[in-house]
Amino acid sequence: MEEPQALDAFGALSQETRLRMVRVLVQAGPEGLSAGAVGEAVGASSSGASFHLAHLERSGLIASRRESRSIIYSARYDTLAGLVEFLMRDCCSGHPEICAPAAAAAAACSAVPKEIACVC
Repeated sequence: MEEPQALDAFGALSQETRLRMVRVLVQAGPEGLSAGAVGEAVGASSSGASFHLAHLERSGLIASRRESRSIIYSARYDTLAGLVEFLMRDCCSGHPEICAPAAAAAAACSAVPKEIACVC
């Protein structure tokens, strides 16, 4: 991920409801949730949920698909992993102990790709 995409993603995540939505979708797994279920989980109205979900989708953090009459949203784990990698890309500066806590946290999560571990 390059800086412009990271800025878009961080901009989308800098709003409380959208951050909560991404966390709910990450927890939901690849099968995702309907727009209504996401909105209900974060306490957003239907129109508010639609607005925020559209913003997150434009930023590339989530994806949508139609299932029958519902729109199902799911986290884009590749994009989220790219965002973490963007932050950690230049970590350590030759001192692995600096990023060891972040690498350990990433390694503890089975959903995080192994390539995110600190490479110092």
